[in-house]
Amino acid sequence: MITTNIFVVAAITIYMVGMLIIGFAFSKKNKSSEDYYLGGRRLGPLVTAMSAEASDMSAYLLMGIPGLTLMCGLAEASWTAIGLAIGTYLNWLLVAKRLRIYSERINAVTIPEFFSKRFKDDKHILSILAAAIIIIFFIPYTASGFSACGKLFSNMFGMDYTTAMLISAVIIILYCTMGGFLAASTTDLIQSIIMTVALFVVLGLSEGLMNGFGNIFSNVSTLNGYTDLFKGFDVATGKTGSFGLLSIFSTLAWGLGYFGMPHILLRFMAIRDPKELKTSRRIASVWVVLSMGLAILIGVAGYSLMQKGLVGPYTSSSAAETVIVDISSFLSKLGFIPAFVAGIFISGILASTMSTADSQLIAASSSITQDILINTCHIKLSQKAQILLARVSVVVIAIIAIFLARNPDSSVFRIVSFAWAGFGAAFGPVILCALFWKRTTKAGAIAGMLAGGAMVFFWKFVIRGWLCPGTVLDIYELLPAFIVGMLTIIVVSLLTKAPDKETCDEFESVKAA
Repeated sequence: MITTNIFVVAAITIYMVGMLIIGFAFSKKNKSSEDYYLGGRRLGPLVTAMSAEASDMSAYLLMGIPGLTLMCGLAEASWTAIGLAIGTYLNWLLVAKRLRIYSERINAVTIPEFFSKRFKDDKHILSILAAAIIIIFFIPYTASGFSACGKLFSNMFGMDYTTAMLISAVIIILYCTMGGFLAASTTDLIQSIIMTVALFVVLGLSEGLMNGFGNIFSNVSTLNGYTDLFKGFDVATGKTGSFGLLSIFSTLAWGLGYFGMPHILLRFMAIRDPKELKTSRRIASVWVVLSMGLAILIGVAGYSLMQKGLVGPYTSSSAAETVIVDISSFLSKLGFIPAFVAGIFISGILASTMSTADSQLIAASSSITQDILINTCHIKLSQKAQILLARVSVVVIAIIAIFLARNPDSSVFRIVSFAWAGFGAAFGPVILCALFWKRTTKAGAIAGMLAGGAMVFFWKFVIRGWLCPGTVLDIYELLPAFIVGMLTIIVVSLLTKAPDKETCDEFESVKAA
């Protein structure tokens, strides 16, 4: 290891030790399973906002979006960012307060438990189904985070990918198992700050290396369609793309995913006072727009840096996901202080990954322990035993995710997009109908959840992958799956017996609150 790399490692070590200290600090504050999974519903507005968005903005913020922009131009990345910004705002505006009130009214501490209690599902069919969906989609989602960490250290220090991935995973597992939801939320706040600093400084450095944004945009202006939101440009093949209205709508559909993200919805349920959600909404919305805008600009600047020979060269958007890592590697060679700053950049990428992985592990763990073993199988355990079981399930899920993350060539952006579609289509329509349509029935919720989740797989692998690749039907699977899920809920609910008076009265009391 060269001398300057010691300073890079020092910055990363300080960050990781800090995360572990927080995990230890909160380990003694978990007195019940509700504390472990929901923080006792005592998060403040700042922690609620930033932990929700940091856990949302996984590795695709500092790896996926810059890599996609660098190799494909502004079109896909920009419309994705616009969709996510709109979805963020609407989720906080429409869902947050009502879900917080409703979940406390029926004493639900997980999303599957909310579904079962909202629809009076005594057989826990909704709990089991929702828990299964969470496990199916969260494990590869978590694996993508572990993979991002492995890529990071492998590219930065020449470490073996598997070793690097395992070290990162162990750190996440340790503070998650110890501190639970409170540790995950508090570390997410810190990680969001580190991510923001990293984005600003990387962009500033890139601008300085290219002597101004004028040169950066001058370089990409020669690529026909690169800066055109209706075209795009494939840097690898040198071909101009086409981004029509159908592609725009399907990409904007990323925003629909927010309505079904369990790790984000849990933050809404955990705030101490529903009245503080307005403050959280403002903080979250501003940060999302700012962070994604910076990530896109870094991708644009990355093209110029690649042409100058400072990073890359890259042959695909997946390969270009390491652009910030490569900028950090270049910076680390300029001296001790720049090396320490490079370590902060790397910590920012780690933060984007860990803030999502920790939340996913907690949500998946709650599905196994709270929803399946305790609520459905009716296993009687003391509070202490429940917390122990929760910690064990975190480790088991993480081990499976580690196994799936063993391939270093997987694309972070593509894995995240598929899992995002799965949650958005399976849970999004059910959440909206559960909160805003009194006539929704248990049968409608079950059918909609199944139809939305199944359609994600069908559209991804049959329509896009086999029958209609490259046609107008080759659109992001979340959009058609969300529509199918919503229509299924409406049709089945209208065809089945209306909810009883108790359920309707409960709905109206929440609506009036």
